[in-house]
Amino acid sequence: MKAAIYNPYWDTLGGGERYTASFVRLLLDKGWNVDIFSNNNMSEDIRRRFGLDIKSANFIPFPKNYQQTTYQYSLVFWLSDGSLPVSFARRTVVHFQFPFKDVGGRTPLSFLKSRFYTFVVNSRFTKTFIDSEYRVKSRVIYPPIHSAGIGSGSKTNTILYVGRFSSLTQSKGHDVLIRSFRNLHYRIPGWKLILAGGTKVGTDKVELSALRDMADGLPVDFVFDPNLDQLARLFSQAKIFWTAAGYGIDEEKEPTRVEHFGISLVEAMSAGCVPVVVGAGGFREIIRSGEDGLLWGTTRQLEDYTLDLVKHPAKLKQFSSAAVKKSKIFNVSVFNQQFIQLLKL
Repeated sequence: MKAAIYNPYWDTLGGGERYTASFVRLLLDKGWNVDIFSNNNMSEDIRRRFGLDIKSANFIPFPKNYQQTTYQYSLVFWLSDGSLPVSFARRTVVHFQFPFKDVGGRTPLSFLKSRFYTFVVNSRFTKTFIDSEYRVKSRVIYPPIHSAGIGSGSKTNTILYVGRFSSLTQSKGHDVLIRSFRNLHYRIPGWKLILAGGTKVGTDKVELSALRDMADGLPVDFVFDPNLDQLARLFSQAKIFWTAAGYGIDEEKEPTRVEHFGISLVEAMSAGCVPVVVGAGGFREIIRSGEDGLLWGTTRQLEDYTLDLVKHPAKLKQFSSAAVKKSKIFNVSVFNQQFIQLLKL
């Protein structure tokens, strides 16, 4: 069996690329011959970034007449940039990581194409917008969390956030977290905040410098472009996970500006970090507030919830155990099984 994979964002090595690479790994494990339409062989970058070995897949230049090329494939997996491909493969899966809105999904041509394809999205939040935009019934298959290597180690008095230092798509909210930590830190002596994330895509040096100036004089550490081992250590040592990604955004008007799922959040939960996260976008699907984490709507709530956890270690421990348990429903084995059932692999 032969499959073709297309992802226009390989060079960003973000959540969509991990999703795609995980799907490629599944196909390879099932004995498929996989062609990846890409002008660059990204297999080594993917291995270093995600710990996924897909080097036995064939990286081939994007075909000039890709529409005709699709005839030779049993399956095409196409990560969409908002447009729909022309595919004559036996089965075509169009995957959406973004909750696109007002991108021409209701044109007659898009409607015609959509009748022949299978639509898969990364969250119910994304599904709401995709189903409306393209008049389809998409299938939710959550991103796979590869928690191997991420464990709950010797915890320190650390609050962690992991997310790109970039606002190209989502509003990450690093400044919101620094301001709240400034308000809070004198009430939680001995605690520190760590902000970790990539700087290779969409990072504005002026904005990054402004964040460091905001944190001046505070126990705030910046970790730029951490590798897999560094991330695992950060997750294993932190007690609390913060995020303000999407805070202050009207998600009905700008759904692409909030987090559509939250891979780093689930990775943190798998290591026993207690999530205290803004109640926006896909976060609401992951966290049941008051049981396996806390969702906040104002920065005052963020600070109050955090202070309460710090002052009540038993409650922190209870939430930590619940977070680990919840993270398991997003395991890579669940991802694999859902695709196996959907596509009869």
